[in-house]
Amino acid sequence: MKCLLYVAVVVAGALFVITPCVAADGKDGSIFDNAWNYATLYSNKDNFIIQKFALSGRLQIDSAWFDADRGEFNDAISWRRFRFGFKSDLFKDWVLHIEADFDFNDKLKDSYQRLTDSYIGWSPKDNLNLKVLKQSAGFTLDGATSSKKLITMQRNNLTNNLWFTSEYFTGVLAKGTANQNWSYRVGIFSSDGNDELSRFQASYFTVFSISYHFPETLNPADGLIRLDYVYNNEDISADTRNFSQVLSLVTKWHTGPWGLWTDLSAGEGYAEQSDVWGLILMPFYDVNRHVQVVLRYTYLSSKDDNGLLL
Repeated sequence: MKCLLYVAVVVAGALFVITPCVAADGKDGSIFDNAWNYATLYSNKDNFIIQKFALSGRLQIDSAWFDADRGEFNDAISWRRFRFGFKSDLFKDWVLHIEADFDFNDKLKDSYQRLTDSYIGWSPKDNLNLKVLKQSAGFTLDGATSSKKLITMQRNNLTNNLWFTSEYFTGVLAKGTANQNWSYRVGIFSSDGNDELSRFQASYFTVFSISYHFPETLNPADGLIRLDYVYNNEDISADTRNFSQVLSLVTKWHTGPWGLWTDLSAGEGYAEQSDVWGLILMPFYDVNRHVQVVLRYTYLSSKDDNGLLL
């Protein structure tokens, strides 16, 4: 069940986020789950050429009101993200996914911004998946988490400092599982964050990630440790952060109603960028299947003065 409605409460400088979901007649899932089914326009597993064709995308809206003795702020509707496209399963082992990003905040005309997911995927085996062309290059805790699955309203500031926030880059990514507990991701991408498909005109960066998923028989029942490493070929014209290397150690634990996500990351800067490291601690508690309380602590440090993005 996915929840897209957030209610945030600020108390003594801490941000508490409550995420309510709407259930349908007390059954598993939500009223939205049934609505999403209408996005599948065609489905036939016996068709060798096309097995499925479905619309895809996301719509996320922010609203904020602040009133204080130094002024007020009222942003009733802000279109945070609106993406739309399609996803099609082809020839049993292939997938074609194309989505575009639109901005409706100021004008409807010329609202198109860029391509996001625009790739061809191939899964010759159950434990191997290849993607070619434009896709998300994820690393760090929130950088590797889709905006549809974040448990806070925005990504943390450690990710925003070290991760490449253009997010979608043209490249090749392979991911899979070695056995029940180990998984990996290996990719090489163009550093040119072109709005459409880019070439290797700027430079390149590589992403390597390895994860260990704890067996369900152990406590915590749901947990993983993941190590992300990024080598970024130095190029001041690239659409990446000016870090030649980034290393991130991510953990996720969830047992019963309690959970804890952490991120210990560091980056080696080049040009005018200072070396940076930081820590994220994000405990959460599932009050029930509709309400989750999240608390996030962020620590950031740079080797040189003014080395952080705030």
